[in-house]
Amino acid sequence: MLKKVPHTYVIVFAILIIAGITTWFVPGGEYERTTKIVDGVSRTVIIDGSFHQVESQPQTWQIFSAFFNGFEKQAGIIVFILMIGGAFWIMNQSRAIDVGIYSFLNFTKKIEHWRALKFIGVDNVILILIMTMFSAFGAIFGMSEETIAFIIIIVPLAISMGYDSITGVAIVFVAAGLGFAGAILNPFTIGIAQGLSDLQLFSGMGYRMVSWVVINTVGFSFILLYANKIKKNPNKSLTYEIDDYWRKRNSDNSIDNIKVHTPISAWISYFIVLATIITYAYIYPTTELHVGTPPFSTYPILPISAGLFAIIGFMSLRKSVHFFILTLLLFTIIFLIVGVMGYDWYVMEIATLFFVMGLMSGISMNYDANLIVKHFIDGVKDITSAALVVGLAGGIILILQEGKVIDTILNSLSSSMEGMGKVGSVEMMYVIQNVINVIIPSGSAKAALTMPIMAPFSDVIGISRQATVMAFQFGDGFTNMITPTSGVLIGVLGVARIPYDIWVKWIWKLIFVLIIVGALLLIPTVLMTLEGF
Repeated sequence: MLKKVPHTYVIVFAILIIAGITTWFVPGGEYERTTKIVDGVSRTVIIDGSFHQVESQPQTWQIFSAFFNGFEKQAGIIVFILMIGGAFWIMNQSRAIDVGIYSFLNFTKKIEHWRALKFIGVDNVILILIMTMFSAFGAIFGMSEETIAFIIIIVPLAISMGYDSITGVAIVFVAAGLGFAGAILNPFTIGIAQGLSDLQLFSGMGYRMVSWVVINTVGFSFILLYANKIKKNPNKSLTYEIDDYWRKRNSDNSIDNIKVHTPISAWISYFIVLATIITYAYIYPTTELHVGTPPFSTYPILPISAGLFAIIGFMSLRKSVHFFILTLLLFTIIFLIVGVMGYDWYVMEIATLFFVMGLMSGISMNYDANLIVKHFIDGVKDITSAALVVGLAGGIILILQEGKVIDTILNSLSSSMEGMGKVGSVEMMYVIQNVINVIIPSGSAKAALTMPIMAPFSDVIGISRQATVMAFQFGDGFTNMITPTSGVLIGVLGVARIPYDIWVKWIWKLIFVLIIVGALLLIPTVLMTLEGF
C-alpha cells in the first residue's frame, strides 16, 4: 500500500514546528543595526562586529499564532493572489483566454511545417521564447511576485499543448528564477548589494551576462528535456492525475459553442480605457525606465501605448469581444512592465491593474454588476487555498525572528569562513547565502543583513567585493525555487495546484546542478582578472 503523501499545509506546518523547536536549543543573539541610504532608499543594515548574546525567547503557543501573524506579514502577497484570482475568473467566464489558446494552437500548426522550425521543433521554439522573456524580466527588474498572475494563463496553455502543469510553472516561474539568480540589472538584489558594498551600481555587468547565459542554458535544457518527455508520454508526468482539473477545464471550455459577437458594452469599455490611457499619457508624456538608478532610458511610452491601444482595440472589437478582452490582457501586461520599471510599482499597484482588467472584461461581456461580483467571488474561492498557505509559510520566518535565533545563525555561519583561502572563502560565502535564503527568502532583506558583514570581510581575506556580491546573487537566487518559506513559490504552486512535495521531487535535481554551476562560476571571480572585479 502506498503511503499517503502529506498535504502541503501539513509539510509547511511541520517546518513551522521545527522552527519553533530550534528556538529552544539555539542561543539567542542580536546584531546592532543602523540605517543606511542605498539608491535613495533607507535600509536597515547590520553593524559589523556588533553581535552579542541576548536572552533566548523559546517559542511555544506562538507556533499556533504564527498563522495569524504570518498572514498579517504576507498580507500584500495574499491579497494580490485573491485579487488576481477574482479578476481572472471574470475573464475566464468570457471564454477569451480559451479563444486565445485555440487561435495560438492553430497558428503553431500552420508554422510547424516551416523548414527553419522543423529541426528544432515549433513547440521548443515557443517554450524557449517564453522562458527567455521571463528570464529577462527576472534579470532586469527582478520579476518574482508578478509570476503568480501569469501562472493562470500559461498553465492551461501548457496543458493544451500536451505538456503538464509542472512545465507551465517551469517556463514562467523557474525561468524568472533563473534570470533572478543570474541577475544583470536586478535592482532588488544587485542594486542593493552593490550599494551596501560601496561598489559602482551595476558594475561587473559583463561577467554577470556570461553567467546569466550559462545559467539559462542549463535551466532551459533541463526544462525542455522534461517537457519533451511529457509530450511523448503524458502518463510520466508527476502531476498527471492532478492535471485532470486543468484538462477538464479545457474540455469544458470547448470553443464550439462560443458566440462570436461584440456587444455595445464592449465599445463602451474600449472608450473608457482609451480615455484613461490618453489622460495618463497627457499627464506623463515621457517615462523613465529604471533598472536601478540612474534611469535606463526615457521614452514617450504612454502616448505610444494610447495610440496602439486605439488601433489594436478597434480592430479586435470588429472581430469579436473575445479578442478585445485579449487586447485588454496584452496591455495589462505592457502596463505592468512599464509600472514596475518606470514607476516603482509593487503588488498593490499590480493587483489593482489586474482587478481593473477583470472589471473591464465583465463590462465588455455586458455582465451586470451582480454577475461580475459573483464571478469575482467564485475566483477568490477557487484560489483561497493558495493564499492561505502563503500566510502559513510566512509564520516560519516570524517564529525564528521572535525566537532571537536568526542573528545567531548568521553570526555562526559568517564565523565559519575564517582561515580559508580565496576560493574556499568565496565558496563558503555562497554556501552561507544559500542556507540563509531558506530562512530569509527576501533578496533585499538578505542583502541588508549580510552584505555589511561580507563586504568588509572580503577586504580582509583579499577577494573582490564584486565576487562577494556574486556569491550573494547566486545564493539568493537558486534556492528561491525550492524553499518552503518563499511566499511566492508557495503561491505559485497553490495557483497551479501542484503539491509542494511533488514540486520538490521534480526540481531538486535542477537545483542541485544549478548550485554546482554557481560554485564553478564563482571561481573565475577570484582567480581571473575580470572587468569590474
